[in-house]
Amino acid sequence: MRTRDQLVVWMAIGLVALSAVWALRTPPASRPTPSHSAPPTLPAGTIPLVTGDEPIADVFTRAGCSVCHIIPGIPGANGRVGPPLVLGTTGLERLTDPGYHGNAQTVHDYIVESVLEPQQFVVHGYPEHTMPNWYGSKLSALALEKIALYLTRQTEADLSP
Repeated sequence: MRTRDQLVVWMAIGLVALSAVWALRTPPASRPTPSHSAPPTLPAGTIPLVTGDEPIADVFTRAGCSVCHIIPGIPGANGRVGPPLVLGTTGLERLTDPGYHGNAQTVHDYIVESVLEPQQFVVHGYPEHTMPNWYGSKLSALALEKIALYLTRQTEADLSP
């Protein structure tokens, strides 16, 4: 097995383990629990598990991302509930925003964290608790990795027709 292939396998195993730990953890007592939260835009039961073996457009569509977000290059991803997903442009400014409460050090990690723990940073101008907390449980590690890699390359310039 080539070194590159081994690295990909170990990264996938690590992401699966991280996703499992993240999904099974209990929230820290110091984290405030909202007294009210908006219902998710899509019920968890309506979203199938996305394996990551699908083409990238299908990953976003099957995961339901295109219902709420504009995603350059993804047909039908014209949602207006969440911010446009152009993290190649906006990712670094989100990481350095004083309102960011997460632990990510890179835009890639920020994207992963935003799916697994969406309340670590809510983009200005968008309501809190709109992104459901259960999305991470509907994505395999490979699907989440594909999403993160794709979104790190999308810029505001990609929004232009």
